[in-house]
Amino acid sequence: QVQLVESGGGLVQPGGSLRLSCAASGFTFSSYVMYWYRQAPGKGRELVAFITATGTSTTYADSVKGRFTISRDNAKNTVYLQMNTLKPEDTAVYLCNAGLNFRSYWGQGTQVTVSS
Repeated sequence: QVQLVESGGGLVQPGGSLRLSCAASGFTFSSYVMYWYRQAPGKGRELVAFITATGTSTTYADSVKGRFTISRDNAKNTVYLQMNTLKPEDTAVYLCNAGLNFRSYWGQGTQVTVSS
């Protein structure tokens, strides 16, 4: 059974940091590109960052470049999103996704709220 379980969300003040984790099981994690998306209330789903299967290449949305870092540990079947210098506009549900060819798996998401 495929599972992606996000954790690490919460309420943080502007300028603060959070580290999200996404633990995977039920598929060959090390073969999949891993993505972080986010969805704010009333908005569409936005791609935040992704990392290749081996972890050698990463890509970021312009809105988070220089503030967020995606990484993965294939031994632990986990992908991370380190979020620094958070802004109120980063408030959203953050979801991880695993993709390989036509296969795509989603987690349930974790809420991140940036507010004073």
